[in-house]
Amino acid sequence: MKDTAGVLTTLALHFTLLSFLAIGGAVTGLPEMHRQAVDVSHWMTSQQFAELVAIAQAAPGPNILVVTLIGFHVAGIAGALVATFCMCGPACGVAFFIAQAFDRFREKRWRKAIQTGLVPVSVGLIAATAFIITRSADRGPATVAITAGTFALTYWTRLSPLYALGIAAALGVAGWLS
Repeated sequence: MKDTAGVLTTLALHFTLLSFLAIGGAVTGLPEMHRQAVDVSHWMTSQQFAELVAIAQAAPGPNILVVTLIGFHVAGIAGALVATFCMCGPACGVAFFIAQAFDRFREKRWRKAIQTGLVPVSVGLIAATAFIITRSADRGPATVAITAGTFALTYWTRLSPLYALGIAAALGVAGWLS
């Protein structure tokens, strides 16, 4: 990158703002991360974004790892540090104070109403994330079938999605997926 300071500033501003909007965790902010990284800043392709998300999901640890990977892809170690700190730091500080207040008012009706209202917001943000990643990862009929099969397996059965992951990995290794 030519303008490293500008890129780091963009990462800092974007992830600081996103840290306050990612209700339900970093995964709920993925559609906005995708929009910024792929459509607005052109830091990567949609496929590269989906690959970073897959790596973050496969790696042990928190889902927030995707932010670190995006920052690293964009601006190396400095980008990884800036993106991670700006995604975690501000919201953690605010969450600390909100948690103390919520604990004091745990029996109040307004607190329960806020919690109840945030559930569908979180579900909607996670659904938007699933749509973005699916659209980026499904490049042909076979991958669309795997996505549909995995959805059916996890939605209508109690089987682990690891079975679908294993089958998809085997098909990929066999060269049946492009």
